[in-house]
Amino acid sequence: MKTRAKLSTFMAAILFALTATVTTAPVFAQEAAAPASSAAASAPEAQAPAAASPDASLPEAEAKAPAVDQYSLKHLVLEGGLVDKVTLAIMAFMSMFSWYILVTKMIDLAKLGGQAKESRKFWKAANVNAGVSGLKEGSPYRFIAESGVSASQHHEGALLEQIDLNSWVTMSIQRAVDKVQSRLGEGLTFLATVGSTAPFIGLFGTVMGIYNALVKIGSSGNSSIDQVAGPVGSALIMTAFGLAVAVPAVLGYNYLLRRNKSAMEEIRAFGADLHSVVLSGAMSKAAANK
Repeated sequence: MKTRAKLSTFMAAILFALTATVTTAPVFAQEAAAPASSAAASAPEAQAPAAASPDASLPEAEAKAPAVDQYSLKHLVLEGGLVDKVTLAIMAFMSMFSWYILVTKMIDLAKLGGQAKESRKFWKAANVNAGVSGLKEGSPYRFIAESGVSASQHHEGALLEQIDLNSWVTMSIQRAVDKVQSRLGEGLTFLATVGSTAPFIGLFGTVMGIYNALVKIGSSGNSSIDQVAGPVGSALIMTAFGLAVAVPAVLGYNYLLRRNKSAMEEIRAFGADLHSVVLSGAMSKAAANK
């Protein structure tokens, strides 16, 4: 019994000690924090200017920071000068017309490739007239064939009679081939012009943009980087725009030139074979009439 009484007394003492520790610890913590709180109460008066200075400088920093739109093409279109807008308009026209030529010429060359395959049926026809009627309307092969047949059938006129039939048919077919070549070459000169001049037009816009920016900076008297970066960056867009216009034009010009060369080789071969067929038919008809 005594042992149990001692154990119960010992456990009660432990519980009391723990309870006292738990209840008194916050009190000591509050008493220890009291001097710190009083020091902190006096600190805001000294720290207020330091804390307020970053917040007060935010609007000023935001005002000095250049807007992102100053580096965009939209900024040049809306707020650029007359030279900037005229330069952008010229390069936009050059770009649109270059792409128009590229697309239309590629479509024409695709059609010409199909017409070249159909022209092979010409040589399987019973006669020249049947072969011409078998070619598609608007095809350059039909135009050349009709020119050769017409030259062999109509050789009239006081001056034209002095030319022999062989030379007359040759000249007529060659003229038709030259017209087809001229038609295929339409627009290539414009692409070459755009490819050679667009970078310099863009460079001109860049130079004028930088000049205007430097004039404005000199008149304002503020030469900080945030005042220089925006106008100069927007002016450099002109050079990038000029290169974006010139590169597709140059690549398209070289591509179309190579395709036209291969297409004209087939057309010239067709004209040479047609010359022999038409001339032999005309000679046979002239011999039969005699």
